[in-house]
Amino acid sequence: TLTTLQQNEAAHMVLVRALQDLRIREADKLALFISFDGEINSRPFIKILWKIGKQVYLPVLHPFTTGHLLFCQYTPTTSLVVNRFNLYEPRLDITTLLSLEELDILFIPLVAFDIYGNRLGMGGGFYDRTLQLWRQRKCFFPIGLAHDCQYQSQLLPIKKWDVRLPEIITPSCYWRFRQ
Repeated sequence: TLTTLQQNEAAHMVLVRALQDLRIREADKLALFISFDGEINSRPFIKILWKIGKQVYLPVLHPFTTGHLLFCQYTPTTSLVVNRFNLYEPRLDITTLLSLEELDILFIPLVAFDIYGNRLGMGGGFYDRTLQLWRQRKCFFPIGLAHDCQYQSQLLPIKKWDVRLPEIITPSCYWRFRQ
């Protein structure tokens, strides 16, 4: 377990590393997540993105297609609701919905990752389903956000539907993986 100070320092270092990347600086529409259960704190990143004029989107559970995500715009005035997994998300509003084809970068939370960019999530497969579209169409670019301690030197168990990430940002490193 990380202390609040360690969490804040980690979030700051991830933010600094992310903003050094040209792809991220040039992107207009970025999807993040509201941190949960020890994930890297995304709120400072979101606030900076707003400040520099980026459009931020958050995942919303699809109301009709189980296991899938939609992405709604998130602004400083957007109210959040708690979904069935106790995660914060914007209230579903068709006027703020963005198709994945229009998204530039999708930042992804994770529980663990290995030297090849394999990731473990919370187990619902929501991001894996979203990443299948990236794998097929390359319409957005996925980047994982993680703590250094989430790196696993042993290979993670992977399933046939798992999609490796091309990049993961941690407080001490910007990982890039061969695809």
